[in-house]
Amino acid sequence: MSHERILVTGANGQLGTVLTSALRAKHGPSNVVASDIKASSTSSGPFVMLDILNIQRLTEVIDDFRITHIYHLAAILSANGEWNPIKTWNVNLNAWINILELVREKPVKKIFFPSTIGVFGDTTPKSNTPQHTAIDPVTMYGVSKRAGEMINNYYHHKYKVDIRSIRYPGIIGYQSIPSGGTTDYAVEIFHHAIKEKTYTCFLEAGTTLPMIYIHDAIKATLLLMDAPADRISIRTSYNLSGMSFSPSEIAKEIKKFIPEFEINYQPDFRQQIANSWTKSIDDDRARNDWSWLPDYDLAKMTKDMFENLSK
Repeated sequence: MSHERILVTGANGQLGTVLTSALRAKHGPSNVVASDIKASSTSSGPFVMLDILNIQRLTEVIDDFRITHIYHLAAILSANGEWNPIKTWNVNLNAWINILELVREKPVKKIFFPSTIGVFGDTTPKSNTPQHTAIDPVTMYGVSKRAGEMINNYYHHKYKVDIRSIRYPGIIGYQSIPSGGTTDYAVEIFHHAIKEKTYTCFLEAGTTLPMIYIHDAIKATLLLMDAPADRISIRTSYNLSGMSFSPSEIAKEIKKFIPEFEINYQPDFRQQIANSWTKSIDDDRARNDWSWLPDYDLAKMTKDMFENLSK
């Protein structure tokens, strides 16, 4: 049985739901404490209600469960973040600083911070975006996550906190329907295709963005967190790539399973956000440092999505 005692914040989210299950399978259900601001009716192990801005409650949880590892997934995403930028800053950055300050005084050995392709902006090279490049985010989500990356680097070098981070592309999975993100269409489209045989996309047909299948996202997270500390050369956040495609390309793939499927386009404010992001990612540092390789491309992912959603 694992000696790790893990806390997952934001455990009810798209990534948190699947990551919590993977961690419980690996370390044992009783060793993984799920937490969220809303109650969960499906948790298979310890669950606590937690407002990530409540530092007193956070301290109690870390102490009560003798937490040694934290996966901090609680965040407000790109599209929702534009409705309340100050709240987004507080949740995405101030709460993270609270955790780091607590960790300095607690026996927490390792922390995970999810970043995003949302840190990239108009000045970033759009194709094969390198690990080190111009970064000028245009959303509060991206701004707060970029600030978090820099805070990661600071706390690691000044206080020796073992912080590890990934810049996730858009995450696609069948376990839940995400909300509040600019890449959400790539999940919604499958549900609409099955139920209605049609989908109205909020991005333009040719908007190519980096994406990753949920199984690969979990695989990358566990690989990074399991890697020896001397193999971690990036203490801001690692670039990560799974695949890149546009709405028209995923629609074409879906038609192989549902020939009558039709897609329409009604771009909204999320189009401007997507336009500022990169189209493809260079993740050589992740591949070299901790042997990252994706298992899924667009065709394999689409097949797996239909197989699981049909159940």
